[in-house]
Amino acid sequence: MTVTAERGGGRSRGARAVGKHDHSGPRRPRNRPRDSYALFLLPGVLAFLAVIVVPFLMNTGASFTEWQGVGTPEWSGLANYRELMDDADFWASFRHSLFMVVAMALVPTAVGLVLAAALFDYIDKHHGSKAVAVLRACFYLPQVLPIAVAGIVWSWILAPENGSLNELLDAVGLGSWQQDWLGDPDLALWSVMGVMVWVQLGFPLVVFMAGLGRVDPQLYEAAELDGAGWWRRFWHITLPQIRPEIYVVLLWCTIAALKVFGAVYVLTKGGPGGATNVPSYFSFTTFFEKTQVGYGAAISTVLTIIILALALIGLKLQTRAEDAEEGLRT
Repeated sequence: MTVTAERGGGRSRGARAVGKHDHSGPRRPRNRPRDSYALFLLPGVLAFLAVIVVPFLMNTGASFTEWQGVGTPEWSGLANYRELMDDADFWASFRHSLFMVVAMALVPTAVGLVLAAALFDYIDKHHGSKAVAVLRACFYLPQVLPIAVAGIVWSWILAPENGSLNELLDAVGLGSWQQDWLGDPDLALWSVMGVMVWVQLGFPLVVFMAGLGRVDPQLYEAAELDGAGWWRRFWHITLPQIRPEIYVVLLWCTIAALKVFGAVYVLTKGGPGGATNVPSYFSFTTFFEKTQVGYGAAISTVLTIIILALALIGLKLQTRAEDAEEGLRT
């Protein structure tokens, strides 16, 4: 009995010894140094510095000089900015930018909201998801087209002679409505705005439909059972639920409107008589046509500062609204 107990105790001690040195179990992960994550950020940071920060600083430096693009720049201090404040063409271009904000941000956001809600809450129920997918793709198609291609097509449509729009008006007996849509100073800006609404509409629509996908369907079902019509469901459910997406779309589209260039270049080149000139195109012509590099740099610097300020204000307002909403929930 004693021998057996000793043998059993020996086996137990042996088992404890083996268990003490057994490394076959799962190992605890080693703490990865935080510096290793910086290696993954390094390429993006370097690209941002090379493509954004350094050119912006160089442009800002050039804005304090008188320079024709060749030779040695001459320091002029704030002379370009003082001239800018008194330049009527500069302020006219910014007024046109406000119209572009309406055409590329406010109108597409409002129309995109209504269309997205209609596709999600009505078309999907009555015609199925395939119809929704086809319509969504049709609305988003202008976003896929290069702006140069879209601009050329619209210049054919709006041409004063043999243009599709004027021919259509004549065919339906409205020949007196025919206009030189891009050549009339009173109509050119409105025509460009109409084209930009068509181009921009697909982006808000797709974003809002993605946002509606995360809304609980039971909210719509409960509201419908309570007798709420489509408009009441849209106003009391859709709008509050996709408020973050609305902030993002408005901010993104406003920035795009302030820096719009391609459509103006292809459709009107800022004309006729500066009627469609915008700051980005004004800066371009000052740089490369008038070779006033310092003055053109001042225009683009002011435009960049305005865009950055609007972006920061928009993000601040969005954060404040989200914090207020969280406070109401708690």
